Amino acid sequence: MANSMVGLDIGATGIRAAEVTRTRKGMALARYHSIALPPGAVVRGEVMEPHVVTGALRELWKRGKFSSKRVVLGVGNDRVLARELTVPAAPLPMIRESLPFQVQDLLPVPISEAILDFYPISDAGHGQVHGLLVAAVKEGVLSTIEAVRRARLETVAVDFVPFALTRALPQRAEDGDAIAVVDVGAHTTTVVISRAGVPHFVRIIPTGGDEVTQTLHARLQLERPVAEDAKRTLGLGMNGFMPHDQPVIEAIREVTGELVTGVRNTVSYFASSRPDLPVRRVVLTGDGASLGGFPAALGEVMRLPIDWGDPLASVLTKERDRPRTNGAANRAAVALGLAMRSAA
Repeated sequence: MANSMVGLDIGATGIRAAEVTRTRKGMALARYHSIALPPGAVVRGEVMEPHVVTGALRELWKRGKFSSKRVVLGVGNDRVLARELTVPAAPLPMIRESLPFQVQDLLPVPISEAILDFYPISDAGHGQVHGLLVAAVKEGVLSTIEAVRRARLETVAVDFVPFALTRALPQRAEDGDAIAVVDVGAHTTTVVISRAGVPHFVRIIPTGGDEVTQTLHARLQLERPVAEDAKRTLGLGMNGFMPHDQPVIEAIREVTGELVTGVRNTVSYFASSRPDLPVRRVVLTGDGASLGGFPAALGEVMRLPIDWGDPLASVLTKERDRPRTNGAANRAAVALGLAMRSAA
């Protein structure tokens, strides 16, 4: 398909790819497939073992039967900076070219070591435009692009994961105010607050579902596969548990409580800085959010409605092309949103 693009989400536990194409009826999901990665191949969004990732990509294309080798790559780990910025109004290419001269004092790394982008949000008046500055560490992005290249794939664009989430999980017609999308990954949790499909605030919390597994492994000396199984089986213990599981439940609740507090504080900070844009709903996605009891715990603390995101609602699909389970569909949000960037 000449007009198709593949969104590529490379995470700590696996790689997910979604191929989206334009049709006369709208955007359509042509293919979706995922493949697992061994621990340590990707850590906090950065490729540590390029040959492993390259091999997995080749196998993913073989199994998924993707028709295109052109990919949009997602970045969004805790080494990516996103902050509000107001700049002189100009065509977007000119704004992007001028960023190195405007943002050096805002970055924790030298300009030469960063990849910069700007997402315009609104007219700030007086010849100014307000938007989000995105800065990623160049070394990590280039190593991922190289692993993709060695798999004989072409990276045509690099996109910010929160922007992909905003595309894949559009607001409902009745959402007049803002929503907070919370994507819980293995090592990071992304919170993006948007209204009418436009992101207004982003924070990447350096904690995810793997933090629970690691705590069970370190504190209770459980082997990682056993710890992972206990986490998924017991969750927060909302449906009861055996007395001998008490130490496991306490550890899970402690780590999850810290994450829930981080999400609440992020939304509270936005609410205090933008009282004109209240958040009315939280949309959950990501594998880590499927921890038993997590949605209820988050809703209790935030006192907001909690819904599961449905990335497939924004594209046309055929039954054979859909992710096979609700959990797989939930994990597909980033890859789908990345592909939608170029298919829009």
